[in-house]
Amino acid sequence: MSRIVIACYRPLPGKAAELEALMHTHLPTLKSEHLVTDRPSIMMKAADGTIIEVFEWISQAAIDAAHTNPAVLAMWEKYSACSEYVPAASIAETGQLFSNFAPFGR
Repeated sequence: MSRIVIACYRPLPGKAAELEALMHTHLPTLKSEHLVTDRPSIMMKAADGTIIEVFEWISQAAIDAAHTNPAVLAMWEKYSACSEYVPAASIAETGQLFSNFAPFGR
């Protein structure tokens, strides 16, 4: 069964442009490794600059496989150099009944 996830990336100081550029490679990299479905991701930006992406893994096994996949690990290193992963609950907008964000990436 597929798994839909919410991933949140907060740019490190001075690294917002680098993170924004990297976001355009995320889903294509995962697709090239056959780890995600064909469902387009939804990307958005919080007021504090955090980028939120909602996307669909093929399965829990695909998520697990990502943790040993060289292409994914290399991509995750790039993410770590320009951002920190944060829980969705840490984003101020998620405290609203109807959270809304600025569109990003399209």
